[in-house]
Amino acid sequence: MDASDVRERATDLPTDPGVYQFLDGDTVLYVGKAVDIRARVRSYADPRGERIRQMVERAAAIDFAVTDTETQALLLEANLVKRHQPRYNVRLKDDKSYPLVQLTDHPVPRIEVTRDPEEGSTVFGPYTDKGRVETVVKALRETYGVRGCSDHKYANRDRPCLDYEMGLCTAPCTGEIAESDYREDVESVVRFFEGETGVLADPLRRTMETAAQSENFERAANARDKLEAVESFHGAGEEAVTSQSDERAVDVLGVAIEGDAATVARLHSERGQLVDRSRHRLDAPEGGERSAAVLSAFLTQYYAERELPDAILLSERPDDDDVVEWLNVEGVSVRVPGAGREAKLIDLALKNARRGPTRDDGLAVLAERLDIPRPSRIEGFDVSHAQGKAVVGSDVCFVEGSAEKTDYRRKKLPERNDDYENMRALIRWRAERAVEGRDDRPDPDLLLIDGGDGQLGAARDALTEVGWDVPAIALAKDEELVITSDGVYDWPSDAPHLHVLQRVRDEAHRFAVQYHQTLRDDVRTVLDDVPGVGEKTRRALLRRFGSVENVRAATTADLTDVPGVGEKTATELKQRLSGGE
Repeated sequence: MDASDVRERATDLPTDPGVYQFLDGDTVLYVGKAVDIRARVRSYADPRGERIRQMVERAAAIDFAVTDTETQALLLEANLVKRHQPRYNVRLKDDKSYPLVQLTDHPVPRIEVTRDPEEGSTVFGPYTDKGRVETVVKALRETYGVRGCSDHKYANRDRPCLDYEMGLCTAPCTGEIAESDYREDVESVVRFFEGETGVLADPLRRTMETAAQSENFERAANARDKLEAVESFHGAGEEAVTSQSDERAVDVLGVAIEGDAATVARLHSERGQLVDRSRHRLDAPEGGERSAAVLSAFLTQYYAERELPDAILLSERPDDDDVVEWLNVEGVSVRVPGAGREAKLIDLALKNARRGPTRDDGLAVLAERLDIPRPSRIEGFDVSHAQGKAVVGSDVCFVEGSAEKTDYRRKKLPERNDDYENMRALIRWRAERAVEGRDDRPDPDLLLIDGGDGQLGAARDALTEVGWDVPAIALAKDEELVITSDGVYDWPSDAPHLHVLQRVRDEAHRFAVQYHQTLRDDVRTVLDDVPGVGEKTRRALLRRFGSVENVRAATTADLTDVPGVGEKTATELKQRLSGGE
């Protein structure tokens, strides 16, 4: 694409805020954001720097997406960069992205919080606070009854599911509501996401007031909390910036660049004490203010679905003012300290960053030894059971050598005393979810199996059966041998690449054993079958009342005094227990 092509294509683009993508066939070369998409794309007729000039020459098409606000454009850019890993963007080597809300392309749409929306869906977002999004979606479902079930569960039902009984769905699947009336409710949901806050705030306020007048204070408090989330959803109430005296969590970021690779060191402080540190790799852009560009990319991409700290201290100011403005709106104080204790923290972060992205890099050495791309994301698997009883599997995740606990998963497996078949079932479960798009996590770069040649063979069989093309290796405990499809490696005990695998293997083992012990020691009761009653709530009920019989005899008001038991759960308990279930 030459300069005249860029100018010609730009004339067809909107002047709204949003994101644009330069494409080479199906390959995304570059993602950018703009206040005015047309004007921004037109500027590429005279590209800045050799790297961007090469990108424009290689591009064959330009795509775009309009957003309501500049902040949404900023977050959507971060999502797309993480999803497509465009060659010409500054890319953080991890996997988080901001949550979206989708209404699916179906005659009876379902609502869902997702990071990977389906083709044809009506999509809103991205948003920065997943917890607030989930609260709002639940409030919308309680108010308008929009379904959240899969299309498979929706089809061919002959009676409503539990969501209908709990007031979360109006059950269009069985004709409890006409499709035309259901679509009107969906339109109300759309109006809310388009900015009409009162569509949801007004019913919640009425619920809160009615509950308060009836002295149902727990229900009133629940409605109040939801109302606060709803009223802040479109930006209200988010303007205050945390004062330094109130800062409890502070992140300190320093950048070092070596060649075409950049390292951001992050120090995390809680109440003035350093409690965590980590290093993160990015591609370094061309041009002058490279560190500032790296910080801009890191801030949006790293804090996707991570809790923002009260303050962020930076070694220099990011080159994108929109990033700083977004953080300010989210209540984060952004500072570039020049002296004092904060400046010393910056110096410490810079020293950590200058250790370099490759020195003692166990992942890089591991990639070289296994002849695979550098495995930034590794998932580890193990199975635990007691003579075929309480069989469970674990799936842990490490990103850049650090545990990513939000991406841990566990699976209860059929009871059988067969380690190979258990591992085959565990890997088949993970692979099927990935291939069918039911797992919201990205594919790993490497699978690590806790076991020997037999377990690895079972895992590879499952991968072949499902058609999931991910490299898999095993690490045997006794002699710490690394087993691959090409052979067996006996690496030195102090090798950094072996330590990477040991950390993943040991964590997979710990997580599996912990879940197995929970199931083995769990004394199940009728309480486990009640929706809304998990392990903690069940224990709280038994601790409060002493036995299931005493729970059955308790009043609804007594039940709601137990932490974790709301009015709906208490009602469900009474119904189930009075029926002798």
